[in-house]
Amino acid sequence: MDNNMESLLEVFLFETNGLLTHLDEILLRCEQASDFDSDSIDEIFRIMHTIKGSSAMMQFDSMATVTHKMEDLFYYVREHGISSEYNEPLTDLMFKSSDFLKTEVEKIENNEPLITDIGSLEEEINSFLKKISGKVPEDPGAAVQAQPAAPAEQPAAEPVAASIPEAPVPAPAVPPVQAWQPAADGEEYLYPVRVFFEEETEMVHLRAMLLVHAIAETGVPVRSVPEHLDSDSTAADVIGREGLLVLFRTKEEMESSLKSIENFVYTKNYTVLSPLTQQKEQAKNIKEEKTAASSEPAANNGNGNHLAVKQNLINVNLSKLDNLMDLVGEIVITESMVTSSHSVQTDDSGVDNSYTKASRQLRKLTDELQEIVMSIRMVPISGVFQKMRRIVRDMSKNLDKDAELVLVGEDTEVDKSIVDNINDPIMHVVRNSMDHGLEDKQTRIANGKPAKGTITLTAQNTGGEILISIEDDGQGINREAVLAKAKRQGMLKKSEKEYSNREVYNFLLMPGFSTNEVVTEYSGRGVGMDVVKKNVEKVGGDVTISSEPGKGTKVLFKIPLTLAIVNGMKVSVGDTMFIVPTNNIKQLVKVTSDQVLYDTSGNEIITMRNQYYPLIRLHSVFGLEPRAKTLEDSIVVQVESHEKVYCILADDLLGEQQVVVKGLPAYLNQFNIKDTGISGGAVLGDGSISLILDVVNLYNNN
Repeated sequence: MDNNMESLLEVFLFETNGLLTHLDEILLRCEQASDFDSDSIDEIFRIMHTIKGSSAMMQFDSMATVTHKMEDLFYYVREHGISSEYNEPLTDLMFKSSDFLKTEVEKIENNEPLITDIGSLEEEINSFLKKISGKVPEDPGAAVQAQPAAPAEQPAAEPVAASIPEAPVPAPAVPPVQAWQPAADGEEYLYPVRVFFEEETEMVHLRAMLLVHAIAETGVPVRSVPEHLDSDSTAADVIGREGLLVLFRTKEEMESSLKSIENFVYTKNYTVLSPLTQQKEQAKNIKEEKTAASSEPAANNGNGNHLAVKQNLINVNLSKLDNLMDLVGEIVITESMVTSSHSVQTDDSGVDNSYTKASRQLRKLTDELQEIVMSIRMVPISGVFQKMRRIVRDMSKNLDKDAELVLVGEDTEVDKSIVDNINDPIMHVVRNSMDHGLEDKQTRIANGKPAKGTITLTAQNTGGEILISIEDDGQGINREAVLAKAKRQGMLKKSEKEYSNREVYNFLLMPGFSTNEVVTEYSGRGVGMDVVKKNVEKVGGDVTISSEPGKGTKVLFKIPLTLAIVNGMKVSVGDTMFIVPTNNIKQLVKVTSDQVLYDTSGNEIITMRNQYYPLIRLHSVFGLEPRAKTLEDSIVVQVESHEKVYCILADDLLGEQQVVVKGLPAYLNQFNIKDTGISGGAVLGDGSISLILDVVNLYNNN
């Protein structure tokens, strides 16, 4: 596949996934309201029409066929409405079709062959359309490009396509007047506007179709050259070479539509032409006008033309952001080098004020640049949260449970790379809550609970990390069942009564541990919360579980805001430097030898304020020679991870510093470096490399 096709495919997948997600949101909203309002019907129709056109262009026949049938269905619904008795079966059919399209998109992403036999789904859509209409309507494709349905206050009209005769395939950019015959109502489309799109625009004929459709939706009848934008294979070449010709009936309608043309996201420039009866161009290229006008806002230039106004929204390839983040990282390192080298050269005679001022300015600019880059990478978590509505909806029907999903803090922004990794963990926990967290209706009523269960999905930004919780008001976790399963698997190290609830619930995070004895569609296959724990830890987070029998269960994810740059505390062990993430540090203390005790296994424990904490000596873990010979000469860093508090012993404290996280080389994976407690490295200002500690694995593997 050449680069151009790869680019087209990337755009297709991105847009189709976004449209299908939006489709689910619309369907869920309509299902909740038990009604398909006109705006939702129009939006669903547009989604199907867009996917149909792009799928046909990419030659994904199965998707093109199904979306064409769905478009036919909603064309009828848009024109004639639908009885309330058909709302539920229509919703189910649309969800089924949406799932089919998602499956096909996933196959495309995995380079797998698409399905060829879609007869059953196609027939199901056709049958439903016959049921609500008694017959199959004509193909609405041409009507979409010509004019929208009649406004609500006017009586329904015949499809516009039927009243407009076919136009010949245009050869010149501006067809001769005689090529356009009067429409059935005696009107002629003689007021043209020529539109050119940005050079990098992909699938330009489909963009043109969207523009024509947008104009038509304002109630202005319109025609285009080329005309059949979704089916004419030569349309893209013609538009790229000669532009898109948009024709209107009257000057007033043309002028009222210029704003739609200006605001269309792919418009580069447009030219208002003289009426076709005069065959003379009167307008100037909008790009030249825009350059001459510098940064002035869009306005009428006095000749009937408007300057193009571009929307301030862009889609940025994540690899470009990664490159920008790498650049910021290098700037941070350079800034550290500048300030540290100066501090070495400065003597006690005085301070270079000009240099100090310059270095402060450099740090200020570096911080601002970092904040901007971080904000670019940040995306609302609402996209992940909204997907859970569909899961709750489907499982409610399949399990015959009445459940409601409550979303809190869905506008919270998280790094894009983190959002991509927490989708599956959140989905898994929501499925668990639905499957064996919430009780069935009869059980809930018998226990004095509302028949409808509630799952609350919450996101909160605490400044240094994101807290995501999934909480249900179900039956809670059976402590005895968990302990019994742990005992059968030989996991108990002490008597059952000695385990706290938190320790008991942590068994659920062990590989292959599940208390669900029945294999269902959603759980019970040996894949449990350990998968959730593993995926959350991939992004530097941890998982905690709390529960109250009969009241419900809460699963909490603690996730860092970003993975690229972290604040850390530098500590030394011999000649080696380590960085402990600041978010994990509770306190820094000095201890004495009489504070050290030993457990039954001979492991060291530090006692502080009548509390006992495990002690891990970094020099013992990594085989280093410490400089500090006694405990009193060392520094103890108390850290917290996964609700576990313990202490790390190092030689000395070197101060706090913001560092750029660098991943470990791939060839080190064979040595399981990360499992020993090292998450990555950082280049410091003097060129030295410091290892970043993973406080979770450091404790779990020692």
